Amino acid sequence: HDTVAQTSTYGEYADPVATPTRMMYACPNVATTHRLVRVNAPQPNPARAPGEGPGSFALESALDELAYKLDLDPIELRRRNVADRDQHAGLPWSSNGLLECYRVGAEAFGWARRSPKPGTLRDGRHALGWGMAAACYPAYRIASQAAVRIGADGRVEVRCGTQDMGSGTYTVLAQLAAEALGVPYASVDVALGDTLLPEGPYSGGSMATASFTPAVEDAARRLRSDLTARAVTDPRSPLHGQQPDQVSVADGVMRAGNRSESFADLVARVAPQGLEAAGDAAPHAKPAHSFYGFGAVFAEVAVDPDLGEVRVTRLTGAYATGRILNPLLARSQFVGGLVWGIGMALHEQTVMDKNLGRIVNDNLADYLIPVHADMPRFDIHMLPEDEPHLGSGGVKGVGMLGTCGTAAAIANAVFHATGVRIRDLPIRLEQLL
Repeated sequence: HDTVAQTSTYGEYADPVATPTRMMYACPNVATTHRLVRVNAPQPNPARAPGEGPGSFALESALDELAYKLDLDPIELRRRNVADRDQHAGLPWSSNGLLECYRVGAEAFGWARRSPKPGTLRDGRHALGWGMAAACYPAYRIASQAAVRIGADGRVEVRCGTQDMGSGTYTVLAQLAAEALGVPYASVDVALGDTLLPEGPYSGGSMATASFTPAVEDAARRLRSDLTARAVTDPRSPLHGQQPDQVSVADGVMRAGNRSESFADLVARVAPQGLEAAGDAAPHAKPAHSFYGFGAVFAEVAVDPDLGEVRVTRLTGAYATGRILNPLLARSQFVGGLVWGIGMALHEQTVMDKNLGRIVNDNLADYLIPVHADMPRFDIHMLPEDEPHLGSGGVKGVGMLGTCGTAAAIANAVFHATGVRIRDLPIRLEQLL
């Protein structure tokens, strides 16, 4: 898998385009290269699941082409070549639910009804095509800090110097603190987006939630232990004399047998100014496992035989990404990733003036992006996955995984509909006529 990419004359940026090819499948004969060419043009920057997104288009298109040459079902080819460990790093997987993603995704999509011969499925005058691709994305983490505070009124504040771009960080921070501390979600406030707060992760590489989760949970558990210890040692507490490990907490109330006391009553008595605990977490300095999220995406397209117009009518994704903290938010992230994949496959293209080195379509009037009318039916399946080695509370990022493999699945579906193999994106009308 050879990659040639442009960079500017004043800086360097290299997408890790060929990295999935190094580790995704069990094959002893793999060579990857990344080369940059300096051009008089703007500096490239990461956008689409950085390099794994476009890189997966080459890899998963090649696997589909190979499957047809072998007269083999594309899923079966991938099953036969599933890697039992990271082929590049030589490390065992921390967890790998790829085979289960193939099974669940294929059943939900109805893949067993697929005719292998291109051009045989029809919907009225439109040619239908079914395609699929595998997906993978690294489970990154960086160091993170967090603090959890409880006031005399029983309200809790979780503090972390991260940010919310609309992906649900406020919601997840409150959820984590509430569950670990044992208080109602409605009683938790969140402070973020300030450099005075404990240092948190940036948003990128699908790493923010996986990074702050163990820090928040550590802080909340420390605060819960502190509150319990103060209750059992305070002669004025109904829980005085109880063993800390015999005290349970639910809805902000500590209980041992028929005795109970709320956090609010305890804090108001022993620490009217409030109590706070800090937590921190960092990735393994020398990991013994390879950490990735995996998935399988299935696409149905309808192609107009006269106009060459391609419409994505169905997308099914099955993903194994460790512990899912909030299924509704995670589903939205996967749908967002699939939308990025649709744009990559059918719409988005940067047009460069080769004489001036300037981007011509640097505006939303000329740069095509998918809109509501381009959206198919999304069917998302998130598989439960035990992740004992990651050290992030079992959390793997989900934001970018949904983009990986999507463009390849769509292009493979176009081949199944038309018999035309697409190797350049976006797919254009003239390629199919």
